[in-house]
Amino acid sequence: MTNDIQTKANSQMTVEEISEKYNGGKKIIDFVGHKKIFFGISLFIIILGIICNFIFGTTLDIQFTGGATLKFSYTGEIDQSELYSFIQEKTTDRISTTFSRDFLGNSGNTVSVQFSGNNSVATEIQESLTSDLQKQYPDNDFKNLESSSVDASMGFNFLLKCITAVAIASILMVLYVTVRFKKIGGLSAGVTALVALFHDIAMIYFLYVIFQMPIDSNFIAVVLMILGYSLNDTIVIYDRVREERKILGRRADVGDVFNLSCTKTIKRTIMTSVTTLSAIIVVYLVAMAYNISSVQSFALPMMMGVISGCYSSLCIAGPLWVIWQNRKKAKKATK
Repeated sequence: MTNDIQTKANSQMTVEEISEKYNGGKKIIDFVGHKKIFFGISLFIIILGIICNFIFGTTLDIQFTGGATLKFSYTGEIDQSELYSFIQEKTTDRISTTFSRDFLGNSGNTVSVQFSGNNSVATEIQESLTSDLQKQYPDNDFKNLESSSVDASMGFNFLLKCITAVAIASILMVLYVTVRFKKIGGLSAGVTALVALFHDIAMIYFLYVIFQMPIDSNFIAVVLMILGYSLNDTIVIYDRVREERKILGRRADVGDVFNLSCTKTIKRTIMTSVTTLSAIIVVYLVAMAYNISSVQSFALPMMMGVISGCYSSLCIAGPLWVIWQNRKKAKKATK
């Protein structure tokens, strides 16, 4: 009888009473109450990203579309945009360039030129392009280091394998969350976590579109890493929700339970994200200082992914879970 009275009392507690009793009197942040603002921000960014996608389009790297790559070494400094324009004028194929610096070897500065299409670059064309570069930039000592090509069918198969890897990882993550959090509605927790993951993937994709970076294996690597990172944040919050629900009682409002749980975990979540973000920023700045474009194309979307992962766990997955639970409760009440 005492337990029933206590459970009923807990369910009727106000936010102020919950704060006083379970949060040391500190203010409980109303994440659920501001869900429309959070959803609106995400929707605005997604719409903006779709518009940019129509304007700029999506560029796939030759790893996925097929093509050829020529790698040149050079000394000294050079205007990257000017070099890109010069090489583009020498060919009818669409090209992209990647600049880097070799710290361990003897090649110094390098530029990789990717040619779209399904054919390798003929030897005479390689020699002609190398000769043209040496004439245009006589002080930079251009040398042809290597050449490679990727068949279009192989590139397409590689793309399918990458998409399959992301899909399998997403499904396994949802199953894990569903099984682990049965006591707070396992399926709802898993599905809302998946929605947050898709939200993060969309943010990373739109970053590639806006900065007109070709989607390559770096994109897949970033997506897989952010899936794990974002899910970890969501699991921490769901774990706290499960604990707080035991304390407050199952009759307590799920919105209050979630707000209390997020308030208690927000400091840890943000500090973890800030620490990770700081390390990635350092990597990006070093890569930018030394023109290591391959590292830049990995670090920049990683920064977006960390920010989006923190945001989606707190402001997307949780409020969606609360909406699901409230509708489920309302359906049971009408039966």
